[in-house]
Formats: sequence, structure tokens, C-alpha cells
Amino acid sequence: MRGGMRGGRPRRGRGGGAPGLGLGGPVGGGQMRLQNAGKIPFDLTYFDDIFPRVGPVPDDSTLNAMILKRNSDISPSTDEIQIVQNLVTRVVGIIETLILTPGAFDACQVDEVRQIGSFKQGTILAGHKTADFVVILRTLPTKEAVEALCTRISEELKQTECVRTTITPRGFDITSVQACVRILITTVPHNFRKLDADLHLDSKLMNEAWQAIRHSRWFEENAHNSTIKVLIRILRDMRQRYSGFQSLATWMLDLLAHYATLNNPTRQALPVNVAFRRTLSLMSGGMYLPGYAGTNIRGHSLTYEEEDAATSTAQTLLRILSHGGYKYVLGLEIPPNDIITSPTVIDGVVISPLEKVYEAMPEDEKIYDEEEANEDDEGDANMEPEN
Repeated sequence: MRGGMRGGRPRRGRGGGAPGLGLGGPVGGGQMRLQNAGKIPFDLTYFDDIFPRVGPVPDDSTLNAMILKRNSDISPSTDEIQIVQNLVTRVVGIIETLILTPGAFDACQVDEVRQIGSFKQGTILAGHKTADFVVILRTLPTKEAVEALCTRISEELKQTECVRTTITPRGFDITSVQACVRILITTVPHNFRKLDADLHLDSKLMNEAWQAIRHSRWFEENAHNSTIKVLIRILRDMRQRYSGFQSLATWMLDLLAHYATLNNPTRQALPVNVAFRRTLSLMSGGMYLPGYAGTNIRGHSLTYEEEDAATSTAQTLLRILSHGGYKYVLGLEIPPNDIITSPTVIDGVVISPLEKVYEAMPEDEKIYDEEEANEDDEGDANMEPEN
């Protein structure tokens, strides 16, 4: 049950879950520390000894098989992967040549190129034929330098294939007939203090490119387990199908999948069906509500409306899953109605969607509420202590 939230002032709830744990991995091994790390929702995985099972473990092989089938359905084919890889190889080859032997190209100096994103991680969805890179410049990242670099790469590619380039606030995109490579531009750290907003790329966007590099490195070191990758792909697919999840950043889903799979008393990867149920339970229990760890991931914040939508969507899906509606939740079968906004009937049981809890306060009422809170604080400060 979500706590009541009204007018941007969420009511406090009781914290639960495993004490002393940060979102992202086991303590002492692959854990991503969070700024102002919040609470973890109540997690039954850590309390089996306190709440012992009174019956045998149910057979969950059906859910396991359906998750693997859905993963197979949404995974790219070998041909799709090869198409993207061919463009990736060509682009990387051109950039590496500019690093080693720039020749007459003097618009900028490329220091390094790093591949990031779902294509590198092996969690890309079918039909999403895009690879991502970060190009680190040794020189200052002027807009003219970025355009010159884009032109140089495209000219090299056009010798053998037809490509189209698009300049973006973060860098540029190179698109062929069948694939796309997104280039994010950043610069070496000591250049950040020299940046001019009128001449150079946005420092905030370039800092996010550095964060993407750190995320990619963390994933490579800590999230290479196949169960985690399957769960991430399933969650990304659900994000596309359920509007309540669309505000959740890819990095948030990566951390959640890693936590749900590996963060347990045994420190061993849980089966994918168990990790999937646990993921929905954590989201339903408030992982993305104010004060909890899911909302304290640097660079990825949610509004109260988005927090409420993500939580209520997870709660509805978990209830449907608990009654055996695996195919509806995973997208293997199209339900007669939208299961998030309309009642779902499974074996005679009617599962009604939850209503939103958060209601935005009108502006005039919000001002009055803040003034009233300030008066209460002043009154408390003037009260004399009783003897």
C-alpha cells in the first residue's frame, strides 16, 4: 500500500527491508554507492527465518519458461546484431585513425573513444539497431569542432555506403540504411573549468557522458551475469508497454535488476523468475517513492507524479502476476482491455487497477499550506518548555 501523498508533501511511511544495504549490489562487491542513499523497501528475501514458509514452495516453472520465451521474442536476431556491429567497426576504425594519425585534421584532438549503452551490454531490444559511443576530446569541445568531426567521419563512411548525419545537443548521430551510431561528445576533466556556454557544448550534457562511461564500466565489472541481462531486457520491454514505467531511466532499471538478482543472503544469482517477482515486489513496496533508494540515484530524478505512477503500475502488475496472469504482464498475450486502467478477470477473480494517490496541490492552496507550516514552526519555537 502506498502512503498518501498530496500537494508535494509526501507523508512519511515506515522504512523496511534489509538494513545497511545500498541499491546496486552486495556490500563490498560491486556496490554502486548512492548519494544520500535512502531506505530499501521491505524485502522478504532477507527475512525467511522470521517468516518461515508454511507450505511447500510452489512450482514456478511456467513463469520461468514464459520469461525466457519473452526474452527470446524481444532479443535481436544475429543478422540485426551483425548489421549494427559492421557500422560500429567502421566508425570506431575511423575515430581510432584520427587518434593515432590525424594528418591534416586539426579541428579537434580526439583523446579516446568508449563504447557504452545497451548494445555493448548485450541487453539491446529487437528492432533497436543503435550503438552508443562517447568520444573524449583533448581540446575544448566547440560546436564547430563537433561539426567538423562529424563531417570527417561521414565523408569516410560515404566512400562505401550511404549515411546521414544529424547534429544533436550531445554530439551527433550517424545513420545508415539499417543501423545508427550515436556519438556523445565530452572533454578531458581539466577542460571543464574553461568552458564557455556560448562557444562550447553544454557542460551538464558532457558530464552525463562521463557518467555513462562510469555506468558502462560498472556494468561490465558487476552485471555480466546472464540472469541480470535477461531481467534488464524484460524490464526495458515492460517500460515500452506500460506508461507508468516510462519515466524510469535505463540506469535505474540496470541497478534494480542487479539488486534483485544478486543482493541476497547467499550472494548467489537468483533464478530469473524469482528475481522478476522480487523486482515487482520492490517497486510495489516503494522503491521509487520519496525517501527510498530508487529516488536517490544521482542524475535521475522523478516527479511525485512519476513516482506514484511507477509504484501503482508495479502494484497492479504484481497482483495480476500473483493470480497467474503471466502472459498479460509479460506481453505474450494481448489482454481484452488495458490491464493498468481497466479491471482484469483471471479465473473468476476481478483485479481492479489502483487509483493514483498523489494529487498536485493548486498553486494558491500550496502557498497557503506553506505559510501555515511556517506559522506552526514559529509557534513551536516560541513555546516555553514545561517544568
